[in-house]
Amino acid sequence: MAGRAEAEPVNEQAVANVYGSMRAEMNQIYSKITELEMEVSEHSLVINAIQPLDPSRRCYRMIGGVLVDRTVKEVLPAVQRNKEGLQEVIARLNEALEKKKKEIADFEAKYKIRIRKADEMKDEGGKKEGSAQGVLVGPAGGDE
Repeated sequence: MAGRAEAEPVNEQAVANVYGSMRAEMNQIYSKITELEMEVSEHSLVINAIQPLDPSRRCYRMIGGVLVDRTVKEVLPAVQRNKEGLQEVIARLNEALEKKKKEIADFEAKYKIRIRKADEMKDEGGKKEGSAQGVLVGPAGGDE
């Protein structure tokens, strides 16, 4: 990751490629965080559903694609541990995301990169069309 940014890109296209890959990595981190947050919410739903139940009650749990028969007493601590582990991974991914954002900001500052927004491109397109000179238009009642 950081090794790529330290090697000096030789031209604008190389800078754009490195910048694009950095943005893609950041988007991957965002999507992974979102995915894991959904799993944490699912774990919370399961915990809230089975917590008030009798600890000796039968409970089924999917482990590696296999449905196993357990009791609430056995499943509840495992689900809570999994949830805590997911929250730790999310915290580490958030740290990595902040580092990546800083790396991208430094890269943008170093190479003076600006992101064009869609409305800016429309404005520039309109200026180019409006500032065109030398357009010839024939007479309205032209010879047929």
